Amino acid sequence: MSTSPDLPPVAPSVTAELVEALSPRLRKRLDAGIAKLAARPVVREGDTVRIAVDDDTDLELHAPGGAVTGADAIRCGCLLAPDCLHRAAAASAAPVADVTPDTAPAPSAPSPKARARTEEGSQPRPDPEPEPESAAPAQLAAARAVYDAAAAVLEAGADGSGAVLQAELLRAAHTARLAGLPRAAASAVSVVTGIRAARSADPAYRRPDLVDALRTVLGVAHRLPFASGPDLAGLRGAVRQPYVPDGSLRLYGVCSEPVLTATGYAGAVTWTADAEGRLYTVSDVAPGGPSRATGAADRAVRIGDTALIHRELSRAGLAVSGATVSPTGRLGAGAGVRAVRASGAAWTAEPLDRLWAVPVGEQVARALSGGHGLLFLDVALVGTVREAAGDCLLAECDGLAVRLATAHEDPALPYRDNLRLLAGARGSRLRIVARLASGPLPRALLLAAEHPARPEARVDLGLDRLQHADLPTPATAPGPVPAPVVDEAPLHLLRRRVHQAVSGGRRVLAFPGSGAGDGGRLRRVGLATAGDLLDDLRAAAADRSRDAFGRLLPADTDRFARSWLAAAVYTAEVERALCAAAWGAGTEAVPALL
Repeated sequence: MSTSPDLPPVAPSVTAELVEALSPRLRKRLDAGIAKLAARPVVREGDTVRIAVDDDTDLELHAPGGAVTGADAIRCGCLLAPDCLHRAAAASAAPVADVTPDTAPAPSAPSPKARARTEEGSQPRPDPEPEPESAAPAQLAAARAVYDAAAAVLEAGADGSGAVLQAELLRAAHTARLAGLPRAAASAVSVVTGIRAARSADPAYRRPDLVDALRTVLGVAHRLPFASGPDLAGLRGAVRQPYVPDGSLRLYGVCSEPVLTATGYAGAVTWTADAEGRLYTVSDVAPGGPSRATGAADRAVRIGDTALIHRELSRAGLAVSGATVSPTGRLGAGAGVRAVRASGAAWTAEPLDRLWAVPVGEQVARALSGGHGLLFLDVALVGTVREAAGDCLLAECDGLAVRLATAHEDPALPYRDNLRLLAGARGSRLRIVARLASGPLPRALLLAAEHPARPEARVDLGLDRLQHADLPTPATAPGPVPAPVVDEAPLHLLRRRVHQAVSGGRRVLAFPGSGAGDGGRLRRVGLATAGDLLDDLRAAAADRSRDAFGRLLPADTDRFARSWLAAAVYTAEVERALCAAAWGAGTEAVPALL
């Protein structure tokens, strides 16, 4: 089952309502109905999308405002309507709507706390809300519903989580949103969209992302009943990012990157920096597919009256008055915001040069602590190295052997082609922008780089296409070089089982002999906690009791979910500590986790 970018986003509550209304017989046919509907032609006319179910019957989705927010907005002309399979299939095939969009409210008077800057020089912070004491009964019930629905998805795995299980999780997400738990709701929706991407072999799908989403939703729902004060506020989350006034800003373009998600959204984000090196983003993301991701770079930025397009802003500048900024640095586009084009700056000139002056270890520590995740590196290209996902560049950076991988695998984006060409610039020293990829080896996703032959120019690797003529001469394509030998702890023995459970569910861990002896191997190399967690996970997967007649009793999904959650949280924390150690950003956390 795939998510069709041609369909408008549908609110989670709508999908859940339509699937729940189906008879048991039609529920069994839902996944097949979705696949059949996905092959039918789609026509968009304004706010209406029409699907030809057959030669005589049309299915219509009405999306005023860009999203379907009510079940009556999906209408079918077949004889069984409104109780037909087609309406539920269309809702299940459509992207999941963001029912709480991140919009900028009218500016209010800024407070000193809201305008305060962090020592790193990030974004203004809003005034804190009053700290809640404990969760309300409705929130506890909603959290339990989210946990149970997510545990059922984990039990079946992505391979077995069809439209019915997805709808149950979407219903739980809707209940959580109504109860004031936006973080749990958003995490549950992320799991559903990740499952759809996995089941449709979407190029944008990455299993680690689905693992992270499932770990987050189970963790939030599990911890919420025991939390209070600021911990509870964090688990509840915020309905939307608050924008606060930030006066006048003089910004310099850094780079642009395409956005193409498994949730059916696409567009572009341009990164800018002010004179003090603080980062701000200008985004244009909406429902769409690869064509929107590649075309958004040539759309005008939606701030003030400027006619700059994203591709130009990444190299030019912007003068903004009446600016509003979210906590993550996203610029608002309210009616009171004014912006005009200004001159830009080279990466090697002030103020952008100071981004590269920050030590690599400090940049990695900032990214691992929840920062923007960007790394500004000076590298020398060494060659290529083979990984399971394909070849990546190998570069020397501050004495480290850094792997530079593509930021997105969709063939419509030029990331992969540009990386292959850059492999022919072996020996070149380049200034790059990359995103940290957590792992036991120094690894980052390459976003932008200096032009290999013209250092005064730069290339947005997800939007611009390099040519062979752009390479320095003479250019000889190097072959793969041996990967550096690293004494890596065998944490992969636990990580592999955590990931396998997400893909195949309990059954893949319950096979006799599956991973037998791995727990002992982990303990022998000093990873005693990892060994115990792996043994507990395998025991929980194999724990199936029988009644007096020898029939299997229902599985204990709660125990399996708790065992998996413990293993997933431990794995993520150890990998974070190992990542910091690999980049030289600190090793003190590693022994405490073992």
